[in-house]
Amino acid sequence: MKKISLLMFLLLSILLCSSYGYADDDVWTMAKSDKYGTKFQGMLGRGLLNIATCFVDLIQHTVEGTQEGPPFVGTLTGLGSGLGCTALRVSSGALDVVTSWVPGFNGFPVAKSYSDCLEQDEATSPVSESVASSGGEETVVVTSAPREKRSSTNYVKK
Repeated sequence: MKKISLLMFLLLSILLCSSYGYADDDVWTMAKSDKYGTKFQGMLGRGLLNIATCFVDLIQHTVEGTQEGPPFVGTLTGLGSGLGCTALRVSSGALDVVTSWVPGFNGFPVAKSYSDCLEQDEATSPVSESVASSGGEETVVVTSAPREKRSSTNYVKK
């Protein structure tokens, strides 16, 4: 019985991992897919990844805050933003896992980068510019622009 269970586990592992092994897209791209099977795998993978790595935000922000600001204030600032990003990442991951089966819902993803959890991809962060047309009407054009990296040293006067 143990040999059959082990064989079934190995077979199931190979079948499940093969779809990720040959995929050209990462889980963030797969989770945005219109195809149900690809979206389901992407959201489930992204959710499990976010839940498993949520503690990295806490460490990353605490270290960055300590390096960028005064020793005690920078550490506390980094710790606070790290706790916030950790809570956001684990909540997003849990939502992805729980709702991965829902058709048409792609979740609320956090950034891939651990240095800024609120950062969005350039393709999904719109910045609107108004452009005047010849008829006197104003037209709004949506473009994307990269965000500047925030630093705690900008707020502290030396």
